[in-house]
Amino acid sequence: MGERDAREWRDQQRQAVRAHADADARRRAAEHAEAAELVAWFVAEATRRGLPTTRLAARGYDGRGRYRTGLTGWYVDRAETRAVDVAGRFHLLTVPGGLRARLFGVDPQPSPAPLVVGAGGRDGESIPLRTLLNRLLNDGTGEPGSTTRPAAPRG
Repeated sequence: MGERDAREWRDQQRQAVRAHADADARRRAAEHAEAAELVAWFVAEATRRGLPTTRLAARGYDGRGRYRTGLTGWYVDRAETRAVDVAGRFHLLTVPGGLRARLFGVDPQPSPAPLVVGAGGRDGESIPLRTLLNRLLNDGTGEPGSTTRPAAPRG
């Protein structure tokens, strides 16, 4: 293979890698937009139903400490490590702990909501965000058999 052929091959490889990265970024942006729509629907529906909110607390990365936040909303998983606040933002509630966090609390920043919670995790357990939010609405209202509730929007 001549030097010119090698250069052309490297350029083609770079272009292919760039195209794959661009396609992946577009896919992730579309997933985040769909998940954001689900979260907004959930907040509107939870507010309409009067689903009680709670003060959200974060957990330390080591799982031992709980830290105050200024957030109010709903935990969406049993481990209370993911939540939606009343402003419709999704939060991962795991933070670096420490004395400062214990004294002053923490301010977890919102993150893009995933369409599938737990995907790629080591335990292999994942669940669609739509399922988690619907379950929270049904459990929170005490109306598991009602068929008059609007379903989560389909993506």
